[in-house]
Amino acid sequence: MTFHRRSLIVGLTLLLAACGSAERFAVSTPPVTEEVRIAFSSVEVRDVSLPSYAAADEIHLQAADGTLKSSSDVLWADAPERAVALELSRNLAQMTGRAIASEPWPFEAFPSARLELRFSDLVATSDGVFRTTGQYFVAVRDGGRERSGLFDLSVSFDPKGGPNAIAKARGQLILDLSRYIAVNGLK
Repeated sequence: MTFHRRSLIVGLTLLLAACGSAERFAVSTPPVTEEVRIAFSSVEVRDVSLPSYAAADEIHLQAADGTLKSSSDVLWADAPERAVALELSRNLAQMTGRAIASEPWPFEAFPSARLELRFSDLVATSDGVFRTTGQYFVAVRDGGRERSGLFDLSVSFDPKGGPNAIAKARGQLILDLSRYIAVNGLK
């Protein structure tokens, strides 16, 4: 092996080691303890649209002046749009006992309804509040009554807990949102 090739391999190894130093935080999903009856036998969580900062891998924290701060060293464990869609579908399935899945729809028969969410905000603040606002849409097959609604929910967390506390708060917030949509959008 030549010196140049050996130097290149060592350099790439060091570069990859430096890139791997980021910490990734998984969202803690609280247990679903409530049952909610809905009007549909199956629901597809078709689209979850997050603001660009919330869709990024970095965990953002909003300062009192509104500035969003993040670090490439503190990352979500999963792509946020995918993770939120999976959390919503899992929570709704457990709450309702119905066939609920995120896209792509895994079953042969079409779902009775499709759920889309457009988030305006999904952010943790430096004063210990994780907040989400946005709108949901329920499209219904076969001419049924379609629905839409606004949501504005928040949960508190201890900012001293760092990214783990933020991840736990996001899990609780998405569970609360799941319940809100089941009660207000899927009845």
